Amino acid sequence: MAGFRSLARQVRDPQSDLALRRYSLRKCLERFAPYGHRATWDHLCSRAGFGPEDRSPDPARLVSALDELEAARAVWLAYEAGFAARRRKEKHDGLRRPGTIDDWHRCTWGGFGVAWCDDPGIHPHAPLAEVLRRLITALEREPGNGCPVCADTSLVWQHGLAHEPSSGAVCTGCGIVVPAPVLTQDAVAQARARRLRPLVTV
Repeated sequence: MAGFRSLARQVRDPQSDLALRRYSLRKCLERFAPYGHRATWDHLCSRAGFGPEDRSPDPARLVSALDELEAARAVWLAYEAGFAARRRKEKHDGLRRPGTIDDWHRCTWGGFGVAWCDDPGIHPHAPLAEVLRRLITALEREPGNGCPVCADTSLVWQHGLAHEPSSGAVCTGCGIVVPAPVLTQDAVAQARARRLRPLVTV
């Protein structure tokens, strides 16, 4: 099975068939897809300027999409390296029990679903690397009351997510499932209250 870098080389190879280059970019998302496969693909297509169903996009646009994906992957790999180093030190110092960030991190190892978007058509508009930097910054500071990506405080609790955990606070501004460790208990309670608010019949 080809790895991310091997697939990236295929996307950039001007001698390769265009269909293979597009397919290789899609396969890259099986290795790294911050919003989930479908939402990340939709994001890359919209930012690079080709349609998700376009079977023969401009090769330069494919490479542009790959450039954005690689930049985000570099940000995430640097975070994971730091995370692994911290956990090794903590274990060496006798701290064996993981914290809430560690619980969240186990569900996103490799970068899949880091900023999960359950609706593939609703996702942040900023570059992927910038979104991940904002998320990582939020993970490294005290919990807050809003979305770390767009700062929206209109969070709604949603059940039945197609990702682990299967429920969480969804940002109505940019569509990501906000990681629990970045939210205060009050913010989580408010999101749950919005989800539990009874429907009003018209």
